[in-house]
Amino acid sequence: MFQNPEETYCIAHSTAQSKLLADLERVTFLRSAYPHMISGALQGRVLAMISKLVKPLRVLEIGTFTGYSALCLCEGLQPGGSVITIDNNPEIELIAKSYFSQSLWKDQIELKIGDAVTILPTLNQGFDLIFIDADKENYPVYYALAVSLLNSGGLMLVDNVLWGGKVLQPAVHHDKETRGVLSFNQLLVNDSAMEVVMIPLRDGLTMARKVS
Repeated sequence: MFQNPEETYCIAHSTAQSKLLADLERVTFLRSAYPHMISGALQGRVLAMISKLVKPLRVLEIGTFTGYSALCLCEGLQPGGSVITIDNNPEIELIAKSYFSQSLWKDQIELKIGDAVTILPTLNQGFDLIFIDADKENYPVYYALAVSLLNSGGLMLVDNVLWGGKVLQPAVHHDKETRGVLSFNQLLVNDSAMEVVMIPLRDGLTMARKVS
């Protein structure tokens, strides 16, 4: 995977990912058609650190891919905590479940294969941490459905909010993915119930705390 020099330096001066995560990253690049979708070592350590600070009892992830980020989010789970992760691509199920089963949290992760728009309304409220990293055109829809599931004081993380810099040139980029990210970014920052900070980590990571 290509890394800029700054990211390489940051990884070298951060706590290393586990052997299991390193192997999953390698397998993702060998067996996946879109390996760049993986969170990767640096962002993975950020997700793990946030989870350890939040100490969630319930975590929701929209967009599993090969399961790397779900495993990172597990690192801060309270005893008896759980992660529900949703993906609409059945091709990822075998890899994700294989690595989930090798982890310390094999009995705490539930993978749901299907459309998140259909699955989210079936879930009970009460998530402490939510991570959205799925198809960009549906970000506004996912947000609308997920925010009601988030506890007051809970944290929502959203990936790819800079979308390769396309959000900086909305007059040039008219594709549905860019429109979805732009719409979501505006929707979130205008929501008075959320305290928001956007961080230029990799392709942009937004952190939003539900204040009411």
